[in-house]
Amino acid sequence: MRELRAKTVPAAGESSAERRRSHRVQITMPVLIRGKNGEVPFTEEAHTVSVNAHGCMARLAAKLVRGQELAIVNPKTVEELPCTVTFIGQKDSGKTEVGLEFIEPSPLFWRITFPSDDWDPAERKQHTTPSTRALPKR
Repeated sequence: MRELRAKTVPAAGESSAERRRSHRVQITMPVLIRGKNGEVPFTEEAHTVSVNAHGCMARLAAKLVRGQELAIVNPKTVEELPCTVTFIGQKDSGKTEVGLEFIEPSPLFWRITFPSDDWDPAERKQHTTPSTRALPKR
């Protein structure tokens, strides 16, 4: 039996980014989504929109409902983790943005390095091109 976890309620005026438990990285990665629609099993090849240590946002054609249990597979590593549908977005071009949350946090599932907890995207350094000026002669 799975342990139930309490969801935190955001403070007044707090945005979803301010209450996010781990940094979201905008990256397109291939995934396989496995589950059942009723009693009919399905597997869908999809791509992420973004990922974090707790899951991902992906665009899927399958008809899903919040709370539905699925499995997500990283095809590069063949690692499979159980997850739950936590968000259903708008449908566009036959696919819907779907938020998927791992049953337990798993930052290593994506095989990428996430920014540290104190990272502030507003502090990103702007890319500068090296100067083409000639060095002074000695």
